[in-house]
Amino acid sequence: MTQTTDWQAFSQTVNFRHQAYINGQYQDAVSGETFASINPATEQVLADVAACDAADIDMAVANAREVYRSGVWSQMAPAERKRILLKVADVMEQHSDELALLDTLDMGKSIQQPLSFDVPDAIDCFRWSAECIDKVYGEIAPTSNELLGLITRNPIGVIGAITPWNYPLLMACWKLAPALAAGNSVVLKPSEKASLSLLRLAELAVEAGLPKGVLNVAPGFGHTAGKALALHPQVDSLAFTGSTRVAGMLMEYAGQSNLKQVWIEAGGKSPVLVFDDCEDLQAAAATVAAGIFSNQGEVCIAGSRLYLQKSIKEAFLAALVDAAQEYLPGDPLDPDVTMGPMVDKAQLDTVAQYIQSAVDEGARVICGGLPQYREGKGFYARPTVITDIHNQMKFVQEEIFGPVLAVGEFESEAEAIALANDNQYGLASCIWSDNLSRVHRVSRQIEAGMVWVNTWGDGDQTMPFGGIKASGNARDKSLHALEKYTELKSVWINLKGAE
Repeated sequence: MTQTTDWQAFSQTVNFRHQAYINGQYQDAVSGETFASINPATEQVLADVAACDAADIDMAVANAREVYRSGVWSQMAPAERKRILLKVADVMEQHSDELALLDTLDMGKSIQQPLSFDVPDAIDCFRWSAECIDKVYGEIAPTSNELLGLITRNPIGVIGAITPWNYPLLMACWKLAPALAAGNSVVLKPSEKASLSLLRLAELAVEAGLPKGVLNVAPGFGHTAGKALALHPQVDSLAFTGSTRVAGMLMEYAGQSNLKQVWIEAGGKSPVLVFDDCEDLQAAAATVAAGIFSNQGEVCIAGSRLYLQKSIKEAFLAALVDAAQEYLPGDPLDPDVTMGPMVDKAQLDTVAQYIQSAVDEGARVICGGLPQYREGKGFYARPTVITDIHNQMKFVQEEIFGPVLAVGEFESEAEAIALANDNQYGLASCIWSDNLSRVHRVSRQIEAGMVWVNTWGDGDQTMPFGGIKASGNARDKSLHALEKYTELKSVWINLKGAE
């Protein structure tokens, strides 16, 4: 269907789920309040979504706790949990066009991205996590023959998940799939800027056989629903992807409530280092452009700081500006368009403010520039490249979450490493070099949770995803994701019996 779909026509047939999904049914917020989901390409209202607050969170958590303690999911045989989650993945695949369209309409990304990456990767995450369920073994401690020490991994209980708007379905599935695989119940608070695909996913999961109440979705604002979830004493662990500022608040809320574990994947300002021993500058420039301009730059791992060895700077910049032309913004429902609008007017204004601050501090715009907003026509920015920078500039140090690339230069390897590490974030990084010894040296010294070499953003479910420093403490994907949704339990058995 995806090859010939008339996306404009299809968008007129979609039924937007706009109520909270609690205990297997849709319902209005207790307060009756709603917020508007706005199409950022047209500025038209898609749906009025339930604005949950503390009362709704109480209800969702109570249901999740009751279902967890019932054992209908948490104590289900691992093979049966696997079967159901594999069915969830199958149902998602059957509805992949719908899920892709919901994300595009809700937050503006080009339809080609959720079709080719977001939805397939979300499905793969469910399948991979499901297959892990019956392959995680416990341990036996090396005790004497008269003693038996059992070490098992058990589900934590109720997981609160707070997810972002830039990859609405995918980022949620990176948390939902392993949390559910481990046997937990989940209360999900999606971003108020993009809730529609998750409200539909909850319904599809129950249709696939997930017991009602295991997955609950409570849309709402961070300062109401999100805060209530983080403070709730019956939430055992919190998983979050979003800004570093909000991450700090959630950790405070955990301390104020029940010391729940808080797993954070926060902001980034990822450095890209291109050395003069990189043989294919054209390929590197094309990949660097993709690393900052895809998904409108609304990417936590975006390669937003580019440092070029001085001898190749001018040649690389010429190739980069050419590559940027592949990301001219347009209608996200056009499959040939590679860059859609920013998620909303506030984010568009943020991009404009950072570009202006760069100019005010003496940097030079060589591609793109300030957004040209026309009311009622969508929130479109342009791919922007800015040179003549230094590391103390505000737009070089702070996460913009938009299609804005800062370009600096270096002469030595040591200088490149120092520039890369001169930032509070440590999520991702990238090295372009065909010198294997250099790649090993530099990758070990870069302060980041992830390092890509001669590529950007690649990976699969076998590789952990996450950062260090102000970028957080958690890892999504891989078996390490399952670890954070389980607790270790030690059982010490005296085999001798009473004397």
